[in-house]
Amino acid sequence: MIVWAVVVVVGGGLTWWLQDSAEPGGPYRWENADPTPSLPEGWEEQCGPVTPGADALCFVRTR
Repeated sequence: MIVWAVVVVVGGGLTWWLQDSAEPGGPYRWENADPTPSLPEGWEEQCGPVTPGADALCFVRTR
């Protein structure tokens, strides 16, 4: 049990030391992402009617 405690303390110390010694990566920012793809044609027939303001979930499989 003492060996386990020593390993945990040493590992935590190394993690803290390596984290502090890392170079700053600059300001945080959101990654650029592609726009959301549009729905495929015919999705209305596969999903059924959707009323405005209602929550709906539909899975459309395309190839």
